[in-house]
Amino acid sequence: MVTETTPIDSPSQGIPLTGANGKFAVDAALRQKLCLLDDGRLLISKSHVFDPSVNAFIGRLRRLKIAHRVLQVDMRVIAEMYEEDQPQRRGASFSEMQDMAKSLFRKATRLRASDIHIRVDNRHNTQIYFRIQNDLEFTEEHSYDTGDKLCTTIYQSMADIGDSTFEPLSRQDARISDRSKLPEGIDGIRIATSPKTDGFLFVMRLLYNDTADDLDLRSLGFSGEQSDNLELMKKSPTGIIIIGGPTGSGKSTSLQRILAAIIREEAGKKHVITVEDPPEYPIMGAVQTPVTNAQTEEERSKAFQVAIKSAMRLDPDVIMIGEVRDTPSARLAVQAAMTGHQVWTTLHANNALAILDRLIDLGVPLELLADASIITGLVCQRLLKVLCPQCKSPINTVLDRYSQTDLQRIMSVAELDKVYVLGSGCENCRNTGIVGRTVVAETVLTDDKLLSFIRKHDKLGAIAYWRNELRGLTMRDHALLKVIQGTVDPFQAEAVVGRLVKSDDALHNLRR
Repeated sequence: MVTETTPIDSPSQGIPLTGANGKFAVDAALRQKLCLLDDGRLLISKSHVFDPSVNAFIGRLRRLKIAHRVLQVDMRVIAEMYEEDQPQRRGASFSEMQDMAKSLFRKATRLRASDIHIRVDNRHNTQIYFRIQNDLEFTEEHSYDTGDKLCTTIYQSMADIGDSTFEPLSRQDARISDRSKLPEGIDGIRIATSPKTDGFLFVMRLLYNDTADDLDLRSLGFSGEQSDNLELMKKSPTGIIIIGGPTGSGKSTSLQRILAAIIREEAGKKHVITVEDPPEYPIMGAVQTPVTNAQTEEERSKAFQVAIKSAMRLDPDVIMIGEVRDTPSARLAVQAAMTGHQVWTTLHANNALAILDRLIDLGVPLELLADASIITGLVCQRLLKVLCPQCKSPINTVLDRYSQTDLQRIMSVAELDKVYVLGSGCENCRNTGIVGRTVVAETVLTDDKLLSFIRKHDKLGAIAYWRNELRGLTMRDHALLKVIQGTVDPFQAEAVVGRLVKSDDALHNLRR
């Protein structure tokens, strides 16, 4: 760091980065003592060179490895920089970046993107990708400076939850919920950031609001029998129902639709309260409570525990806990189910019965998990791509694409004349061959006999009983059902659920 001690009356033009909306915004008191300009100059009041708050700010720049050059000036010079610094140019810059962000949101919404990825690399440039039907598609390229300003503007002037300052070298979370900043059809945008080698990653999840009218779970992709199981779970007065699956598997959408259906069917006579971090989708008629003022994982965990305990004291009929993420939240969720409430929540798990394994790992006592009055339902789901009906290809017409081994495997589970694969694309599907995604799932209505196998640590016995006695449909069976129906590509299905195997259960559901 170079320090110039020669007093200067008026530094040459520069844009303050420490203004109220700047990239390194500081409070009004500190703005009287210093001003960081976009060319790296750090103007410090000569009478505050040794001020602790000034030194703390310099320490912050050092930690972030921000190159800067200290200039000692009169306080009036600093005041003039904030008052007279090209207000039109700065205002236009933020305005232009906000317009760019809104345009990006509109474009992503029009293409039904689930996420926007902004990769900012200080060695090269900024690349923007949309996640459409689970695939990342490159959409735009800009300079590093544009990407940096765009992300800073989104985080600091458009987001309503999160730190006040965007820190590219830190992991941060925020949310945009101001409808004036969002395109039609979007309820909110969830932001997550992370540093990366030579830059940072800025990811936004778009939360669509078009799921509220259609409450039929079959339209999401659940089979008729699975929908019946979910209806029975909804009618259970107490107990916990857990929806498992990886990130991006549609758990939140399923949960939103289920709760909206409960509220509508009960004509608002059920008090439904949610605990979310933060609320993702609006649920008409539910009391949605956010977990706020939590920046670290430890703070978030404690805030979540407080929110769950509070929800239990608010006279609920139904409690929805956004996610079981640690031992305290797992135990509290089960406790809520034991105290006369119907509880819905989500959890990361590979299959329905593996949800119980995860709860054991999180410290929930086995005797509670083996009680069918407490654990009333288990659901696990993934999403498969839906083939475009106008351009999908009968596999018999493109046999040369595949090896004999692959064809023989598919022939062993389905008749080839019923199987369709990804087509070449058309106007109907934006030349992608895909028109949407559909759920493949497992639903388990628990009973004492099923959970007795869990109590005895007999996982294979539990699976056999569920499949043979309860006619359980695995995700792999469900995927095969959709292959036989001609709606999904068998090879794309295998990439999600694993190798397809012949199943009488899939054929049974096909006849329903």
